Amino acid sequence: MQTPVINFKRHRFAPQIIAYAVWLYLRFNMSLREVEEMLLERGRDVSYETIWRWIAAFGPQIARILRWRQARPGDVWYLDEVVVKCAGTKFWLWRAVDQHGTVLEEILQKRRDKKAAKRLLVALMKRYGFIPKQIVTNKLRSYGLAKADVAPSLDHWSHKGLNNRAENSRLPFQKQERTMQGHRSPGALQRFVAMHSATRNRFSVPSHRRAAQTIRYHRLEAFDEWKIATCLV
Repeated sequence: MQTPVINFKRHRFAPQIIAYAVWLYLRFNMSLREVEEMLLERGRDVSYETIWRWIAAFGPQIARILRWRQARPGDVWYLDEVVVKCAGTKFWLWRAVDQHGTVLEEILQKRRDKKAAKRLLVALMKRYGFIPKQIVTNKLRSYGLAKADVAPSLDHWSHKGLNNRAENSRLPFQKQERTMQGHRSPGALQRFVAMHSATRNRFSVPSHRRAAQTIRYHRLEAFDEWKIATCLV
């Protein structure tokens, strides 16, 4: 199966500039105006509104390709949920990561109940095509009720102290969320978390690759993957 192609035609700036701006915003804790300043320092006068249009147009496509090329996840899934506000309304962002810290799924939902937990589990199993060996959650009862409907034999550990991996993995998103100063709509928020997590998955260094030389190789691999995802090779 061939990698999907991104079409940069009818844009005044070169694809390399567009991809670089999108990468800066999704990879680092930067505002649109800070990305604008970074490009200006490199001799490219681009408004922050244009940068946002680039992110909206190309970010989801790049994220889909990165996820399509992502390795098979681990078989232990950590689930949690975090409250977010969108246009003054409270929502719950339901999240799942594996034992390596890879973000598997993020779904924005209005409620924190069995139906929402079930939707997360079903989406995970449908996306990756298998039932994990184990799930680890906080003490929210909705997870146990949803698991009983979806996969009754699935090993489920429920304890607040065991779910630190999921809680820690949401910190980069929360930092970027503060920089963004809110979200305009639930759809925009859902699209952003998908782009942000796909980029972070590729560039974050796994815990088993902490030697300096190994980290360097990992980053070079990540840059190659980004070039493939943005069709620059």
